[in-house]
Order: sequence, then C-alpha cells, then structure tokens
Amino acid sequence: MTNSLRVFIILICSLYFALNATATTIRCTNADYANEKLTFYAFADPISNNNKVAFTLTFNSEGTSEASLQTDAPVFTFSEFGIYRGMLLLEPGKTIDLKLPPLKKKSFADQKNPYFQPISFWIYTNNGEMLNDKISRFEQKLNELTDKDFNALYFQQSETAFNRLKAGINEAFPEKGPESFELHKKLRLQLIEADIFRMSPEDYSAIFQSISPEFWGHQSFKTLFDKTFDKQLSFSAKAIGGAKVSAAVASENINALLDFIAEKYELTGTMADLVLLKMLHDGFYSKEFSVKAIKNMIANKHFTGNRGTKIREAAKNVAAKIVFLEKGSEAPAICLSDINGNKVCTNDSQEKFKYLVFADVETVICQEHLKYLSRLNELFNKNLEIFVVLRNTDRAGIDRFFDENKVPATILIDTENEAIEEYKVRSFPQCFLLNEKHQVVFDDAKAPLNGFEQQFGTWLRNELFMRQRNQSR
Repeated sequence: MTNSLRVFIILICSLYFALNATATTIRCTNADYANEKLTFYAFADPISNNNKVAFTLTFNSEGTSEASLQTDAPVFTFSEFGIYRGMLLLEPGKTIDLKLPPLKKKSFADQKNPYFQPISFWIYTNNGEMLNDKISRFEQKLNELTDKDFNALYFQQSETAFNRLKAGINEAFPEKGPESFELHKKLRLQLIEADIFRMSPEDYSAIFQSISPEFWGHQSFKTLFDKTFDKQLSFSAKAIGGAKVSAAVASENINALLDFIAEKYELTGTMADLVLLKMLHDGFYSKEFSVKAIKNMIANKHFTGNRGTKIREAAKNVAAKIVFLEKGSEAPAICLSDINGNKVCTNDSQEKFKYLVFADVETVICQEHLKYLSRLNELFNKNLEIFVVLRNTDRAGIDRFFDENKVPATILIDTENEAIEEYKVRSFPQCFLLNEKHQVVFDDAKAPLNGFEQQFGTWLRNELFMRQRNQSR
C-alpha cells in the first residue's frame, strides 16, 4: 500500500468517525467539589494496564462543572478522587448529571499506604434512569443476593444457591436492557460462577468469543479477562504436554500458539489474537521465557498489521510497556521546579551519571535514605549527580527537613505527581540510575540504604576501566 493511499484511507476513516460520533455531555453540581478537578480515564487496552484521559471535570468556586466527550459507542470511564473510585459508563449523545457522594479525602495514613485501595462504586445520576443507574442497581442487588447466601455459595458450592441467585437477578431485572447492560450482567455472573465452583479458565473461556471489540474497554470485560488468562502462558508451559507451548514460544511460532488457544480455550480470530497478546505480556514479566522471542512476536506483523484496530493498539501499547525504563532504554526527562522555584531538567547536563531518588519526605524511612545521600556524595561526587524527586506534600515540612539536613542533591518537587506517574512509582523511595545520555543503567537500582553504594561502586570501577581501555586502543 502506498503512503498516499494509506493517508487517504486514514482521512476517510477519521471523517467517518467525526460524522458518526455524537457528543455526550457530563455535568455535575456539588458544593463539596468546589475548585476540585476530577480526571476520568478509559482503559487504553485490555492488557497493558495503561490508561488514557477521557475527559476532565473542572469545578468552579460554586461546585459546578461540565465536560463533553465524542463517542459513537458506550465507553467505560473511571476517576479516583479522595477515597473513591467512581465508575461511569457513558452513552453516546446523552446528557448525564452526576450525583457524587460527599467528598472525603484520603487520611494521612491512606496517603502513605502503598496498598491503599479506593472504594469503587458506580456513579448515580440525578435522572435515576440512565445506563449507569441500572448497572449500579444491578451491583447492589448482586451484592445483596451474594451476601444472603454467602456460606452456601462459597463454602458449600451449592448449585441450588447459585440458581437462586440468578433467579433473583432475573426477577429484579426482567426486561432486556441495553446491550452494554446485558453484557455486564452476563460477565459478572460468569465471574461469580467461576469463583464459586473453582472453574478452570477453559471451562468458560468460550464466553469471550462473541464479544465485540467495542466492549473490550468495559470494566466487566477486563476483570473477567484478567482472571481467566492471568499467567496462562506460564501455567500451560508447566502443565502436562507443556513442552509444545514452550517450544512454540522459543521458535516464535505464532500459528502454533493460536492453534493451542483454539484447542484449549475454544477461541479463534480476533479474540484469540487478544488472548495471545495477554499471554505474551504475562510471559514476558514471568521471566520464564526468552525475552527476545516474546518481543519479536509482539512486534510481528500478525499484531502490528492486524485487521483489528484494537489488536494493533494493544500490541503497540504492550510493546512500549515492556521496554519502558528497561536497561539501555532512554528515560524520560524530568523537568520540574526545584526547592527554590527554579526550573530544572534532569537531562540539562551530560557530564555525570544521574541518580534519581523518588521520595516522600513525610515518611521516616525516606528521611533516613535522603540523609544517607551525603555519604554517597562523598564517595561518588566526581561521577554522580543526585536528583531527589519529591512527592508533593506540606511545603513547610519539606523546607524544614532540608533546612535541618543539608542533602547534597538537586531537590525537585512534583506538584502534580506527573513524573511519579510517568515513571510508574508505586512506593517510596524508588530509585533509577541513568548514564550521561539519560539511559537506564540498572533494571533495579538500589535505594541509598539498600546497597546502592556497593551496586554503583562495583559497576563504576568496571565501567571506568573499560572506557579507559577502549580509549587507549
């Protein structure tokens, strides 16, 4: 296909989408949220766990906000605000007035807890009859029926109790709803059945075959999909007859793996492609297979040139994810204001190695790690530049700590947590070592008190020796 023809097709597709997509309007008035900003995200794909911004509600001083989204199909979105994770399934062309709960922000303990999980709920609307309202009522009824027969369901694995649960759902929702709702109900019931009866993935995996790609971004799909195919490549390779799976991966035989998926899970076509991408993604992180083989298969035209747009997008996202911040890759530059208000970028200089320390100065453990940077500076000042990227906390506490402790580092304050999110930092401290070209040196750089001195010192001696030897040749 020539470049001009490809561009023409893309323009036609874009025009078609623009003409067929309709605006969904999202509104909310709640004084508790005055001057707050709620960003709603959608899943970038069902595999990579990357999100993309769907829309943002920016509340004025009176607590009123409005946003719009162009879509030609129902789209699932979610937002984490305070202690909540609000979920919203948007319908094309609708105006939705959200009914948010009183805003309750995270406590100090919640903010410091890396395992904190927000309270998930489906957001009600003022109308009360929107798709989201129906899903919310369904979830409430499902929880009610599950709690009522909990022992019979999960301990006795009673088929009678499960049939009673399904009958209760059908009685509460006798009329057929929109396709999105019916699929949500079907997948949620399948998830509960799989949990109750300890079903193997192949016992119910065929349920995915008929699901259209437009629903792959929905929460109910992603939850069941993750549960069904999580780590299945590793599991299958270790099972009886698994040598064939391992051999197929090692030889980069995509067709053999698709045949395996068709036989075991009764899935073919685009859905089988999605399952294989999921298995390759999980197999990469298991470190049980050839990294090169998995990377090559993900980059294969079977995925990158796939007829399915969703498959191409997922392959692109997975390919980018598995090389992000790996050894030898170029790390994103961090440009933030330092403690004195001056704009600083971590790639401003190419003279030294760069040690990035993401920290929360309000935690004692981070304080002790930051204090030890003085020792590291004494040892490696000639070759190492230290950057501390701080989670945005009470400014007075930040100033007080660094006034009392003369930390020999460039102190950057991540006021919007942008660098923390970009580097996918989940707990503090977390560290990265970069070379002069801003490339990652270690897959796992140690924290100051956890052995970085030994890790970097040993590596540095060898690196400088090799460089000197190469220069003398």
